[in-house]
Amino acid sequence: MRSRNPVFSRRGFSRDNGYAGFNAAPQAGGPAVGTQQGNPYAQQAGNPYAQNPYAQQDLQYGAPPQAPAATGRMTMDDVVARTATTLGLVVLTAVLSWVLLPVDEANLGKSYGIAIGAGLVAMVLALVQSFKRRAAPALILSYAALEGVFLGVISSAVSTYIADGVVAQAVMGTMAVFAGVLVAYKAGWIRVNRRFYGFVMAAALGFVLLMAVNLLFTVFGGGDGLGFRSGPLGIVFGVIGILLGACFLALDFKQVEDGIAYGAPREEAWLAAFGLTLTLVWIYMEFLRLLSILNSD
Repeated sequence: MRSRNPVFSRRGFSRDNGYAGFNAAPQAGGPAVGTQQGNPYAQQAGNPYAQNPYAQQDLQYGAPPQAPAATGRMTMDDVVARTATTLGLVVLTAVLSWVLLPVDEANLGKSYGIAIGAGLVAMVLALVQSFKRRAAPALILSYAALEGVFLGVISSAVSTYIADGVVAQAVMGTMAVFAGVLVAYKAGWIRVNRRFYGFVMAAALGFVLLMAVNLLFTVFGGGDGLGFRSGPLGIVFGVIGILLGACFLALDFKQVEDGIAYGAPREEAWLAAFGLTLTLVWIYMEFLRLLSILNSD
C-alpha cells in the first residue's frame, strides 16, 4: 500500500512500487531477516518478516537490517539529515524571495507572476518525482527551492496586506502540529493501520474535490465561489485542512518507521524528506489561509 499526501501522491518504501507500511511490523527484539529456506522465522504463523518487501534484498546483502551502516540501509539519521536539507532549502529560498521580490504596488504584478510560475513548476516536479520508481535528489531539491519562492512571495503579501505577524503564527502553528503528532504517534495514541489510511484518504479526496469545485466557481463565476475559502465556511475548511495535514504526518511517520524496520535502501531517505516537506507545506498553507480569514476585515 502506498502512502499519499493531500496534494501529491508519492512512492512508498518498496522495491516493487508497493508500500511496506501497514503490514505487520517487525516485532521488538526479533531479527528482521529475509525469508529463505531453513529460516525458522519464515515458518512461524503470521510471521511479519514473510511480508517484508526487502526480504530478497536482505539475502543480497547477506545480513539482517540491524546493521544499516554496514549494509547501506536507511536510518533515522539519514531521514533527519535529508529532511533538514530539503526544508532548509525551502526556508532559504522563501526568505530570499521575500527580500528580493517585493510586493509593493510597483512590483506586485511581477512578484506574483514569478511566484505563480515557480509554484506551477514545483507542482510539476513534485508530480514527476511522485511517479518515479526511485528518489531523485535533484528533483526533490529543485521542488524545494521553487516551492520556497512561491511561499516567500505569498507569505510576504499576506503579511503586508492582511496582518503583520500572521506568517510567524503560521510557522509556529505548523511546528506545533508536527511536534504534537510526533508525540502522539510515539506514545501510541494514534494507531496507523489500514482503516486509518482508508479514512484519511477518503476524507482527503472529498476535501480536494470540494476545493477544486470551489476554484472552478471562483474562476468562472467570480467572487468567492462557493465560499469554502472565506467567511465561516472558510474557517471550518481551514481547520479540516490542518487536521488532514496532521493525519498525513502520522502516515509519514509510519512510512519512515516501516522503511527503517524493513531495511529500505539509504537513498530512499530522500522520499521521506520529500513526503514530510509536502505535508508540512500543506499544513503551513492551511494555517496561513485560516489566519488570513480570521484577520481579514
